[in-house]
Amino acid sequence: MEQNKQEGKQKEQGMQEPQEETEKKQELFFKLSMFEQQTHQTQEQIDAVEIGINELANLGFGLDELKGSIGKEILATIGRGVFVSANVKSEDLTVDIGGKNFVKKSIPETKEIIEGQIKKLISVKNDLGENLERINQEMTKTLEDFQGNQ
Repeated sequence: MEQNKQEGKQKEQGMQEPQEETEKKQELFFKLSMFEQQTHQTQEQIDAVEIGINELANLGFGLDELKGSIGKEILATIGRGVFVSANVKSEDLTVDIGGKNFVKKSIPETKEIIEGQIKKLISVKNDLGENLERINQEMTKTLEDFQGNQ
């Protein structure tokens, strides 16, 4: 009878181990899925910031081309991919400084604003890159911990 109890415990333990192992694997899979999702979202944010940096840099180049253009005809954008022919009457620009507040700025002043925005975006991009690195480190540690417990 004692032997039957021991065999029953052994069978019970034998069934628990695979179940515990399965739960650990499921937990690992869940964690890895979360890391993958965080990595994907962070990379998308980095890509969006890079697009913003490139757009602002192109705007800066466009402002350089505008210097000395008084009296010349240019194509001015009025929306996404829509342009109008316009004559440049002044190098003073109307700049949205946020909150739908507009001020007159010179080309150099406007370039200074753009450069400040680019610096802020670069800082955001660096922070996102560091966050991405932390996520990768956490994922690596999780995998190492799982492999160490095998």
